[in-house]
Amino acid sequence: MMERTVTAERVPPAQLAPQLRDAITRLNRRVRQARPVGDLTVTQVSALTSLRLAGALTPRELADVERVQPPTMTKIVGKLEDRGLVQRTPHPTDGRQVILAATEGGQAVLDQFERARDEWLAHRLAALDEDERETLQRAAQILQQLARA
Repeated sequence: MMERTVTAERVPPAQLAPQLRDAITRLNRRVRQARPVGDLTVTQVSALTSLRLAGALTPRELADVERVQPPTMTKIVGKLEDRGLVQRTPHPTDGRQVILAATEGGQAVLDQFERARDEWLAHRLAALDEDERETLQRAAQILQQLARA
């Protein structure tokens, strides 16, 4: 059974911020762990997701988005490319560069990962009562609003 704690006290923003950040970080970490069995690393999945979201990037742009050094990204992309999950195409204006994009196979792998994560979270949400799920639905809306600010 899930641990449930409810506090009715009002918390100032300066105290709420670290509590909320910690909860989001821990939940995100746990959701990221809920993935299909396979040997893709979290870093590889993250790079593939960035390519899906951006459409296509140069290796340098992908390294910047992922906040890793270019040599590290070269290794990550190489492993993804070996599996047919990423493809390289010539840069349209700079012959020294390439553009990276997720392949159909890469998109399919990401779809599997998202389904596994959604199933894990849906199972946990089903264990909550209706009031708790409504609270989380409202919290999700508020978090989206914060993210867009």
